[in-house]
Amino acid sequence: MLELAASGAADPQVRDRGGGARGGGAAGASPTRLRRDLVARTVPDLKPVVEPPVPRAKDTELPWVGFSPWYQAFFEAWQRVNRRLMVTHHCLRDALQLCRSVLSDALFVDWTQFQFPRQFSVDSWKETLTQECETEEVRLDRTWYRQLVDIFGAVTSAGGGKLHRQRLFASANTLAANELRNVLMRTVEAYVSLFRFPSMLPLLEVDLILDGCTVSFYPPFTEIEEAALFPINQLAASLQRTPLIEAFILGDDAHMSYMTVDIPDVFLEAARRTVSQHVRHLFEAPLHQSQQLAKQYDYLLSDKADHELDTFLAAEHTFDEQTQLVASFDPHIESLARMETIEYFDMFRLDRDEFVRGVNQLITDLKGRILNNILEYHRAENKEIGDTFEEIERKAHEPPEDTAAMIVLAEYMTKAMGVTLPLLREKVKESVDRMLYLLECVEFTPEDIDVNTCTALWIDRIRPTFDHSAEVIEECKQKFEDALTERTEGLVSDLEKLKNRVRELDDLGDANNMPVYVSDMRALRRKLTDLETVVEWINEQEALFKFPQSTYPEIHQLQTSIDPFANLFTTTMRWQKTLKKWMDGAFLELDGESVEADTEEFSRDMYKLQKVIKSRFKQQVIDTSSRAREEGRPRINVDDPNPDNLPGPLRICFKTIEQIDAFKEHLPLVLVLCNPGMRDRHWAEMSSIAGFDIAPDSGTTLGKVIQMKLEPFVEKFESISTAATKEYSLDRAMVKMMAEWQDVEFSTSTYRDTGVSILCALDDIQILLDDHIVKTMTMKGSVFIKPFEAEIIEWESTLLRIQETIDEWLKVQAQWLYLEPIFSSEDIVQQMPDESKLFKQVDKHWKSMMHQVGKDAHVLATAGAVGYLEKLRECNGMLDRINKGLNAYLEKKRLFFPRFFFLSNDEMLEILSETKDPLRVQPHLKKCFEGIARLEFDSQLEIHAMFSSEGEKVELVSVISTAEAKGSVEKWLMQVQEDMLASVREVIAISFEAYAQSVRKHWVIEWPGQVVLCVSQVYWTAEVHHAIRDGVHGLREYYRKLQDQMNDLVSLVRGQLSKQSRITLGALVVIDVHARDVVQGLADKGVSSESDFEWLAQLRYYWEEENCKVRLINATVPYAYEYLGNTPRLVITPLTDRCYRTLIGAYHLHLNGAPEGPAGTGKTETTKDLAKALAVQCIVFNCSDGLDYIAMGKFFKGLASSGAWACFDEFNRIDLEVLSVVAQQILSIVRAVQAGVETFVFEGTELRLNPSCYVCITMNPGYAGRSELPDNLKVLFRTVAMMVPDYTLIGEISLYSFGFVDARSLSVKIACGP
Repeated sequence: MLELAASGAADPQVRDRGGGARGGGAAGASPTRLRRDLVARTVPDLKPVVEPPVPRAKDTELPWVGFSPWYQAFFEAWQRVNRRLMVTHHCLRDALQLCRSVLSDALFVDWTQFQFPRQFSVDSWKETLTQECETEEVRLDRTWYRQLVDIFGAVTSAGGGKLHRQRLFASANTLAANELRNVLMRTVEAYVSLFRFPSMLPLLEVDLILDGCTVSFYPPFTEIEEAALFPINQLAASLQRTPLIEAFILGDDAHMSYMTVDIPDVFLEAARRTVSQHVRHLFEAPLHQSQQLAKQYDYLLSDKADHELDTFLAAEHTFDEQTQLVASFDPHIESLARMETIEYFDMFRLDRDEFVRGVNQLITDLKGRILNNILEYHRAENKEIGDTFEEIERKAHEPPEDTAAMIVLAEYMTKAMGVTLPLLREKVKESVDRMLYLLECVEFTPEDIDVNTCTALWIDRIRPTFDHSAEVIEECKQKFEDALTERTEGLVSDLEKLKNRVRELDDLGDANNMPVYVSDMRALRRKLTDLETVVEWINEQEALFKFPQSTYPEIHQLQTSIDPFANLFTTTMRWQKTLKKWMDGAFLELDGESVEADTEEFSRDMYKLQKVIKSRFKQQVIDTSSRAREEGRPRINVDDPNPDNLPGPLRICFKTIEQIDAFKEHLPLVLVLCNPGMRDRHWAEMSSIAGFDIAPDSGTTLGKVIQMKLEPFVEKFESISTAATKEYSLDRAMVKMMAEWQDVEFSTSTYRDTGVSILCALDDIQILLDDHIVKTMTMKGSVFIKPFEAEIIEWESTLLRIQETIDEWLKVQAQWLYLEPIFSSEDIVQQMPDESKLFKQVDKHWKSMMHQVGKDAHVLATAGAVGYLEKLRECNGMLDRINKGLNAYLEKKRLFFPRFFFLSNDEMLEILSETKDPLRVQPHLKKCFEGIARLEFDSQLEIHAMFSSEGEKVELVSVISTAEAKGSVEKWLMQVQEDMLASVREVIAISFEAYAQSVRKHWVIEWPGQVVLCVSQVYWTAEVHHAIRDGVHGLREYYRKLQDQMNDLVSLVRGQLSKQSRITLGALVVIDVHARDVVQGLADKGVSSESDFEWLAQLRYYWEEENCKVRLINATVPYAYEYLGNTPRLVITPLTDRCYRTLIGAYHLHLNGAPEGPAGTGKTETTKDLAKALAVQCIVFNCSDGLDYIAMGKFFKGLASSGAWACFDEFNRIDLEVLSVVAQQILSIVRAVQAGVETFVFEGTELRLNPSCYVCITMNPGYAGRSELPDNLKVLFRTVAMMVPDYTLIGEISLYSFGFVDARSLSVKIACGP
C-alpha cells in the first residue's frame, strides 16, 4: 500500500517575485486524472512503503485472533491522508468545476483567425501574435481568474487553522497552474497540428531579392524559421505573471508572488523540432524556385557576362556589332516582364519584385557600359571629324609665306578635296546613324547636342573654304614668280662685278702687303658663298614651280681662280710671321726638329703654289695672246729670270722661296743648338770649343746666335748635341713612367656581406709593372744613363718592391678568402683555438691594409711604401701555420670517420661547421653515403630513419641522438654508418622470414628495393640447390616456376604501381630473368651436382649464421649491408658474368681488378653493379694527367679505412711517374690485407684497416695520351677484356622490366632492326 507523508508548510511549486523553486507537470482532462495530479502535487512526499511479505495461510491456520499484523501501519497512513487530502474540500470542488466548464477544451490563441487571406510580414506576425497573447491574458484575468478568486475569498476569514489554509491555497494554486499549463500546451499542439494542413497556416511575406549577384530571400530563412517558432516561444512565456490566489486576495502588491505555469522543456523542444522540420519542408518550394531563377539568369548573375563584356570592350568592334550585343539582352528583359510578381506557396507569399528590379538593373548596367562605349566612340569620332574640318578651314585661310608653303597648301587642298572630303562625308553619315540610335537609348548633354549639330552641318560649311583657298593660291603664285625673276637678274649682275675683281688679282705683287691681300681674299670668298646660297634658293624655287634648273658655272670658275691666290697670300703671311718668331723670339723655347719640319713644309707648299700659279698664267697667255697682239700689249713671260718682269703673284712666290732657302742654310746650326736636351754641362763643352761663351740666356735670340758665325764648329757641336738628345730621351722616359704610376690605383670590390674590400682586376697593373721593369732594366744598361743613375736605381727598386708586394698580397688574399668563411663559424673556432688566434691577427692586418687602400688606392702609396711587404710576408708565414693546423685537424676528423677522405677540404669544412644544426648537414649526406639523401629528425634532433634519393624510407634499428655527440659531426655520422649497416641487416633478416609466409607478388612491393633483391637471390640460391638434387627434371620444374614468377612480376609492372615499387620491380625483373636463364642453362647441360662448375660459376647468395654471404666459384664475400637506395640494376650478360668472376677472384686473392676495352663496353658500370650486388660503397674517380701521388694517397687512405671500393676510370691517363708511386701505395695496402693486421702505417699515418677495401681500374688501351702501366703495378691487378655487349639480351631483359611479355622477339627487332 502507499504511505502518505506531509508536504510541509510551503508549496514547493510556488515561486516568489525574485525567483524560486520551479516545477510542475501535465494535468489530465478527466476528473480522475485531475484528482490524481492534485494529490501528487499536494502530497509530494508520497512514496511506496514495502512491507515484508506475509505468508498466506488458510483461515483455520491463523495463529492469532483480532487485528492483522499490518493494521497499525494502515491506520497511521489513513490518519495522514485524512489530515492532508484537500480534494474533498468544497472550494476545491467548486474550483474544479469552474476549470472544467471554462478551460477544459479552451485554446489560448484561436489560430483560425490568422488563416488566408490574412498575410503577415515577419515583424507584423510577431507583433500581432504578441498582442493576441496579451489580450487573452487580460481576458482570462478578468473572467476565469476573478471567479476563481471569489471561490476562495471566504477561506481567509474562515477557521481551520493557518496550516490548513496554507495547504488549501497550495492545492488551489497547483490546480490553477495545471489548468493554465494544459491550456497553453493544447494551444501549442493545435499550432503544431496546423502544419499537417499547410493551407490552414498563416501566410508569411517573403521577398526574393538580389544580394549583389546572389539570389536570396528577405527575410532570410533563419528569421523565417524564428518567426515560425515564435508562437511556441510566445506561448511558453505567457501567463507567467498570474498571481497566487492568497496573494491576490490579501492584496500585497509589494510582495506579490506568481504561479508557475512553465511548459515542460521536453514538450517545447519536441514542438520546436516538429515545426522546424515542417518549415524546412515547406520552404523547399520557394527555395527550388529561387534556384531555378538563379540558373535561368546565371549568365547575368555570374561574372561570365562581365568578363565577356570586358573582353568585348577591350577589342575594337563595329557599331553594328555593339548594337547587336545590346539587343542580345532584350530576351531577358522580356522574360522578366512576363514574370508574375507575386506567387503563393503553403505558408509563404513570395514577392519577386525586388529580384526582377535587381536583374533589370544588372541588364541596364551591362547595356549602359556598351552604350557608354558607343557614346564615347561617337564623341571621339565627332571630335575627329570636327578637328579635321577645322584644320582644313584653318590651313585654307593661312596665306603661304613662301613658294614651298604655297605648294604644300595647294597639294593639301587638292588632297582634301579629292580624298579627305569623301571620307569625311562617309564619317558624317555614320555619325548621324549613331546619333539617331543613341537618341533612343541615352540622354545627350547640351554639349553633345551642339557637337552633333555641328558635325551634321560641316559638309555644307566647308564648300566656300575651298573656293577661297584657290583664289589665295593663285595670287601667291604670281607674287612668288615675280620675286624669282628679280633675284635671278640680281645674281647675274653680281657675277659680272665679281669677275672684274678677280682679274685685278693678277696685279697684286707687293710681298709686304700680305695682311691686306689676305683680308681681300676672305671678302671674295664670303661673296662667293653668298652667291652660292642665292643659286640654291633660285634652284629650289624653280623646282617648286617645276621650271628648268638654272646653272651658273661662273661661280665654280671664280672659286677655282681665287683659291691659288688665297693660298699663296695665306702661306706667305704665315711664313713671314713664323720666321719673325724664330729669329726674334726666345732662343731657349725653340726646338730644332720642329723648326726643320716647319721649314720643309713651307718650302714644299711654296713650290706647289708657284707651279699652280705659273700654269694659270701660261693658260691665260694662250687664251689672250691674239687679243693682246691686236691691242699692242706686251706678252707675259712667266719664265723670265728677272723677278721684276714677272706677274705680281709670281714675284711674291719668288721672293718667299728665296727667304726660305736662305734660312735653310742655318738649319744644321739650329738642329744642334736648339735641342731640348741641352743642359749647362753641354753648353760649357760647346763654349770651350768655340773659344767664347755661347750659353744662351733669357735675351738670346736665333738671330743673335746666327750672327755669332758658329757654322765652322757644327760638326764638333753635333756629338755633344746627340749625347744630350739620348740623355734627354732617357730622362723623359723615366719621368713618363713615374707619371704613369701617379694615377695607377688598385681596384677593389666588397667581399660578400663582410664589408671588407679585396683587390680585383690586377691584370692591367701587372702588365704595366712587367713592361716598366723591363724598360727600367734596359735604361739602366745604357751608356747615357750616368747623369740619372741614382734615380733609375731607386726607381727600379721601387718597381721590384711593388711586384713583390703584389705577389705577397695576392697570396694573403687567396688564403684569407679561403679561410675567412671557415673561421667565421663558431664551431670551427672552438675546435681550432690556436689557429683561430693566428687568423684573427692575419684578419686584423688584412683589414687594416685594405682600409688604407680604401683611403688611398694609389699603388705607389701602398705597394710601393715601406712596411707593406714586410707585414704581408709575416701574414703569409702565419697563414702557412694555419693551413698546417687546418690540414692536421681535417686529417684527425678523416681518421675518425674515414668516409671524409673522399671529400674535398671545402666540403668537409662545410659539414664540420654545422655542429649546432645537424639539419644543415643533410645536403652533404650524399657525399658520404651513396644511398642516403636525407635523414628523419624529430623535434629533439634525434634520427629515426633514412631516405634514399628516390624517397624510399628505412627505419633505423636505434634512435641516434645528435645532442650526445656534443657538436662532433663525425661522431653521429659514424653512428649513422653503424646503424645503417645494422638496419639493413635487420630488415633483410625480417624480410627473409616474411618471404616464406607471403605471396611473392605481394611480398616484393612491401619491402625496400635492396632488401627485395638480396632476399630474393638468397631464396633462388636455396631453391636451385634443391632442384639440382632432383636432377634435370627438378631444374625444369623449377624453370617453369621461375617463368610463372616472371609473368606475375610483368603483370604487376603493367598495372598501377607507385614510383618506388616500379623501380624495385624493374631491378628485380632484371635479376630474375638472369636467374631463370641460368636455371635453363643448368637443365640444358644436365647439371645434377651441387659442386658442378656451371653452378659454382654463378653469383650465389646464402643466409648463414644470421648473415648474408655471397659466393662465386671458391670465393666467399660477406654481404656488406651498405644502403644503396632503390636503384635500377645492370642487365647481366655472359660478358658481365665473366667480369664478375674475374673481379671477385682477384678480390678473393687480395688482388685488384682491371677491366680493359673500348669505350661503351660497360667497364665502369659493371664494376659499380658488382658493388651493388655485394652492397658495398663504390666511389668512381675520373683520372687525369693532373693527378699527383698526394691526392691518390689521400684517396687510398679513405679506401683502406672505410673498406669501400674504388673504380679509377681511365687509370692509364695518369703520368707514369705518379703511377710508379701509386704502385707502392696499393702494394702497402695489399700487404696489410694479406697480413690480416688491424692497423698499418700508410705514408706516415697509422690507419685502421678494413680488409673489404678493393681497387678497380678501367683502361682504354691504344688511345692517345695513355701511359703503359709499370710492371710493379701490373702484377697487382687481374685484367679482364671487355668487348661489345649482347644488345639483344640487354634489350630483352630491359623490355621485361618495362612490362613486355613477349620480350625476346621484340628484342631481336630492336638490336637488329627491321
